Amino acid sequence: MKNIKNYTINELKEELKTLGEKPYRAEQIFKWLYQVNVTSFEEMTDLSLELREKLKKEYDICNYNILEKQVSKDGTVKYLFDILDGNAIETVLMTYKHGKTICVSSQVGCKMGCKFCASTGIAFIRNLTSGEIVEQLLAVEKDLSIKISNIVFMGIGEPLDNFDNVMKAIEIINYPKGLGIGARHISISTCGLVPKIYEIADKDLQCTLSISLHASDDKKRSSMMPINNLYNIEELMKACKYYIKKTNKRISFEYALAKDNNDNEQDAKELIKLLKGMLCHVNLIPINKIEERQIFQKYK
Repeated sequence: MKNIKNYTINELKEELKTLGEKPYRAEQIFKWLYQVNVTSFEEMTDLSLELREKLKKEYDICNYNILEKQVSKDGTVKYLFDILDGNAIETVLMTYKHGKTICVSSQVGCKMGCKFCASTGIAFIRNLTSGEIVEQLLAVEKDLSIKISNIVFMGIGEPLDNFDNVMKAIEIINYPKGLGIGARHISISTCGLVPKIYEIADKDLQCTLSISLHASDDKKRSSMMPINNLYNIEELMKACKYYIKKTNKRISFEYALAKDNNDNEQDAKELIKLLKGMLCHVNLIPINKIEERQIFQKYK
């Protein structure tokens, strides 16, 4: 069965044509999926019974099961979702004054091996489809009866390593007659896949780009982030400057403070020197003890 949430509005219109249906029905289906957040085709009551039967025969509506849910004192909610193939992913909801932000996963596991990241040690299994990415948002909205205003691609996996599906998910999320979340409310984080930074710059998206930097020299960064052995800081900075020039948008650099490693005065001075003159923001992050792996291990 095909996951109907994997389709953009234009793709769904083409699918409906193959079923002998009018393309405008796609708008109705999008409304039911993303505004009403239904879990079955039977609930799409302004579609004919015949069309609903066709949809049931050809497509599946991806509805996640909650394996575990943890609520922190500050209101942060962590979900472990069963993604219906025996695998699990984590999704996190955070509440701020400006609204509710969801941190979504883009892969089952991760290939990047960053030393400080909770994804490290969770073996890469596969990419999530666009519909599986979007379903994280829908599942949280349904569980809590809320509307999410901001999305961060910073969960399990490297978003730019699943480039096509992430871009497609953003198109679905951004569609005005669906979820209608503006691109300026969507943030994409990467450990530094340089070719994809150029590619995303050329797409001229209005999303925010966040770079996991964490060190200002190659030796330290390579020890923390293996990706630096493939694309060093010089190459990364060149790509970032291209992105800024192309889009005129500010980049957010993420810098995790590791005690007695990258948190001293000299490191601060080197970071200032590295980023001087760039249109950017630096987000300093205290590193927490990684405990998330244990939660995934139970479901393997």
